[in-house]
Amino acid sequence: MDYEALRFIWWVLIGVLLVGFVIADGFDMGVAALLKVVGRNNDERRVMINAIAPHWDGNQVWLVTAGGALFAAWPTVYAASFSGFYLAMMLTLFALFLRPLAFEYRSKIDSEQWRSRWDWALTAGSAIPALIFGVAFGNLLQGVPFHFDELLRLSYTGSFWALLNPFALLAGVLSLLMIVNHGATYLQLKTEGEILARSEAISSLLGLACAVLFVLAGLWLWLGVDGFRVLSVIDTNGINRTVDKSVEIASGAWFDNYASWPLLWLVPLLGVLGFVASALASRLRRHALAFASSAMAMAMVVITAGISMFPFVMPSSSVPNHSLTMWDATASETTLMIMFVVACIFVPLVLAYTAWGYYVMRGRLNEQQIRDNTHSMY
Repeated sequence: MDYEALRFIWWVLIGVLLVGFVIADGFDMGVAALLKVVGRNNDERRVMINAIAPHWDGNQVWLVTAGGALFAAWPTVYAASFSGFYLAMMLTLFALFLRPLAFEYRSKIDSEQWRSRWDWALTAGSAIPALIFGVAFGNLLQGVPFHFDELLRLSYTGSFWALLNPFALLAGVLSLLMIVNHGATYLQLKTEGEILARSEAISSLLGLACAVLFVLAGLWLWLGVDGFRVLSVIDTNGINRTVDKSVEIASGAWFDNYASWPLLWLVPLLGVLGFVASALASRLRRHALAFASSAMAMAMVVITAGISMFPFVMPSSSVPNHSLTMWDATASETTLMIMFVVACIFVPLVLAYTAWGYYVMRGRLNEQQIRDNTHSMY
C-alpha cells in the first residue's frame, strides 16, 4: 500500500469517525438538549436521562478518537484548527465538562431547584457543542484566515466573532436541530406514554425543518459562497510541502466533484430524503424507521461536506496556496501505516462491544421503573 493510498484511506477513516460521532453521540446529546422541553417533571426527566445513561460516555469515545486521529494523521490540520478555533474549542470543552457532572450530581440532593440547575447544565452541555460543530464546518466551507511564514510557522488572522457569520450560523442551527431530532427519534425507541408522544410530535416537525435548512445551506453554498480549487501541485516525491501548490477561489468550486461524478448527487439527496422520512415515520409511529432515517440523514450531511471539500481539509481564505489538503497535510507514511493496522484491529472491537452494549440494554423505560429503582438509576 503506497503513501497516496494511505492518505486517502485516512481521509475516509476520519470521515467514518465523524459519522460515528454524530450518529452515536448525536442521539444522547439530542436527548439531553430536549430535557427541559420533553420532560415535564422529575420522573419524566429521569426516564430520559436513564435512556442514554448506559451509552453516553461510550459514545463520547467517537469524539475523543476523532480528535486523536486528527492529531496523528493530520498534525498540521490539528495545529491550524486548534489555533484558529481556539476559543470555540475551549467553549466546547467547557460545555462538555458539564455533562458528566450533571449526570452524577443531579440526584445527589433532593431539591427541585438543585435538579433544575443541573438539568440546564446538561442541556447546555449538549446543545452548545452541537451548535459549535456546525459553525466550525460552516467556516471551513468559507475558508479560514491563516497562513504560513517562510519557516512554516502558522499565523491565524481571524477572530472569534468573525466565526459567527450568517452562513456559519445557518450550518450551526442545522447541526443543532438535526442532533435534537436524532435525540427525539431515539426517545421513540426507549420511552412510553407522554414522553413518546411528545418525541413523535417534535421529530415530525424537526425532520422537515432539517430538510429545508439542508437544502437552503446547499443553495447558499452554490450561489453565495466561493469555493476552492487546486490548479497545480509541485511534485515533491512524496514529501509533504504544504505551500507548494496553486489554489484559486472560484464561484461554484465546491461543486466540482459533483460535476465530475454526477452519481455523488445521491448523497445530499439521500440526506434530504432521510430527514423527510424521519418526520413521516415519526408521524406514522414507525419508531425504528424514524431513528434509522435520522441516522442516515446525519451521515449524508457529513459525507456531503466531505465530498464538497475534497481534497481540501482546511482551506485558507488569507493565502489560498497555503490551504491544507489531504495530500499535503498528513503525517509520515510510517505513522499512517501503523495507525491503519491499529484501526483494523481495534475499530471492529469497538463496534462489537458497542453493539453488545446496546443489545443488553435494549427495551423501553417508563416512570414506574424509575420509581421502583430510585437508588440504582440516575
